[in-house]
Amino acid sequence: MHLRNTLITAIAPIAWGTTYIVTTELLPDGHPLFASLVRALPAGLIAIALTRQLPNGAWLWKSLVLGILNIGAFFPLLFIAAYRLPGGVAATLGAAQPLIVAALMVVILRQNVPWRLVAWGIVGALGVAFVVLRASAQLDTAGVIAGLGGTASMAVGVILSKRWGKPAGVSSLGYAGWLLTAGGLFLLPITILGEGFPPTLDAPAIAGYAWLGIIGGVVAYTLWFRGIRIVPLTSIAVLGLLSPLTAAALGALVLGERFSQLQLLGFALALAAIVGAQIPSRADARARKRTPLSPDKVV
Repeated sequence: MHLRNTLITAIAPIAWGTTYIVTTELLPDGHPLFASLVRALPAGLIAIALTRQLPNGAWLWKSLVLGILNIGAFFPLLFIAAYRLPGGVAATLGAAQPLIVAALMVVILRQNVPWRLVAWGIVGALGVAFVVLRASAQLDTAGVIAGLGGTASMAVGVILSKRWGKPAGVSSLGYAGWLLTAGGLFLLPITILGEGFPPTLDAPAIAGYAWLGIIGGVVAYTLWFRGIRIVPLTSIAVLGLLSPLTAAALGALVLGERFSQLQLLGFALALAAIVGAQIPSRADARARKRTPLSPDKVV
């Protein structure tokens, strides 16, 4: 069951890894925030319309907080980093998420230092750096701050999502709809003021936005938030490494980019980190036996 849930959750970062090639090959230039908005707000509204479930009580502000952390703040910071830094540097900063999650597990969840996650997080970040980082890469202070800020924002979102769970009786699709809508509403004024909307959309752009909204939005976030609730943090934290690996693999398969031996070594290290983090520790196994999943927790 643990392996099955992890594999299902892994679909989300793999889907997000297609964003780079969809953006560069299908979407109009100069509108990354609009792409983020399309990925979030319509997807969230569709999910809410399908489930007919709305947050109430404490979940009004919890949904807002989680939507901003995981989506609304994360996307703009991600694109600032992408614009101000070489792609390899931005991806490497994003690969630091397992280490930030490990620190937050101690600070917020009051757990012992997850040394397994720290170790595999270092291996994974090193592997991603080998795959995407270039010797000619230059650092920009604002870009580095934005990249780390975006990574930290999503890491806090993961931790709080794990801590708060979701209300009983609310489906994973409905829960994802709340957070996508909250993040999209946060992005709406930023997008309008920051870059406006594309003047015209051709068929490839419409297809690209549809992919980002349906697969990268509704499907990916439903599976991701479902996984956060039922997969151990030590396992889920490293799954984000699949995004830069997927982007690099698509660059090779679709755009004909070639990998050096160092990049292949990096791929092997990152994949080893992802697989290694899935092996449960004795404490994880004991905790899983004490708290078996109920049917409500996997819908």
